[in-house]
Amino acid sequence: MNALYLAFAYLRFHWARSLVLVVVAALILFVPVATQILLSTSQTALVARGEATPLLLGSRGSQLDLTMAALYFSDERPDPISMGEVEAIWDSGLAIPIPVHTAFSSGGFRIVGTTLDYFDFRDLMFSEGRGLSVLGDAVIGANVAQALGKGVGDTLVSSPENLFDLDGAYPLEMPIVGVLAPTNTPDDQAIFVDIKTAWVIQGIGHGHEDVVTAADIASGAETLSNASVVQFQRITPENIDSFHFHGAQDDFPATAVIVVPADTRAATILKGRYLDGENLSQLIEPAGVIQGLVDRIFRIKSLLDVVTAIIAVAALAAVGLAVFLSYRLRAREIATAVKLGARRGMVLRLLAAETVTLLLISGCIAAFGAALVSRNAETWVGWLLSLGA
Repeated sequence: MNALYLAFAYLRFHWARSLVLVVVAALILFVPVATQILLSTSQTALVARGEATPLLLGSRGSQLDLTMAALYFSDERPDPISMGEVEAIWDSGLAIPIPVHTAFSSGGFRIVGTTLDYFDFRDLMFSEGRGLSVLGDAVIGANVAQALGKGVGDTLVSSPENLFDLDGAYPLEMPIVGVLAPTNTPDDQAIFVDIKTAWVIQGIGHGHEDVVTAADIASGAETLSNASVVQFQRITPENIDSFHFHGAQDDFPATAVIVVPADTRAATILKGRYLDGENLSQLIEPAGVIQGLVDRIFRIKSLLDVVTAIIAVAALAAVGLAVFLSYRLRAREIATAVKLGARRGMVLRLLAAETVTLLLISGCIAAFGAALVSRNAETWVGWLLSLGA
């Protein structure tokens, strides 16, 4: 006890040097542990999203681009798939198809056109407001609400796909009717609308002002119609009935279709129907695609572990050298203590007590930091993954 008391008193007197040693030692212990926690959480988060999605239907092409666009709402733009494929899945009675349309954005966040089945499939809950019910409604993720400072009652305006395309989509003003509870998934970074609203943004559906009004008819005035009839940029109760779609819905586009089979047998039958390489559509298992990506990414993990170990050894050697030099500088002090009657064993216990005290304090700080990282790892990883998307 006397050795510990003297060691603590000495460290407190030389607080600056002790603080440097504690911080360095704490970082040496903390960095490898925190890195492993974040890497493990990242791997779990990436794979979990894929495993939660049984099957994904899309146009034949890059499976990774299709998966990233449909599950993580990334900037990849795979060729669209027609809604006729959705109807074919419904008619088969083998699965529930959930189309997603991710071609547009607002405020830097992806607009996801889908159906109400998506919210049940992802178990999304509302922290404020309600779900989609009317053409033009928007529901935003928790991170969207925080980043844009918006909530129920506010509005969002879709970003035009091409500023120089005069015949392209018109920006649509959408009222926010709900805010989702945080999920630590890409859903927090998305703006959800009904897929028909996404088609309105795309220009497939639109509404028109009345060319001939009741007042015109009553006054007998002649009214001429031309190609410059104004398209609405906002869907209101007054004009919603005028919105209509051109063409057959089976030909309308979706980015991909989440397919939720009734059982394993149904999934096997569906996968068999899309094995033909001549088929313009493909049915994939997102879990396998994401696992392949994760395996490629985390191949460098072993190299990172080696580098971390080398750095840790070098840092520990540096700390050891600093402690050794500190003892050398205290040679006269130690000699004086011996002359005053302190035994060499007592001197060794004193030096050991100082070292152990430094390591204990450093270990506590590192453990606290690791616990903090572990507690918030899912949130931080979700945020980082959303930035990557």
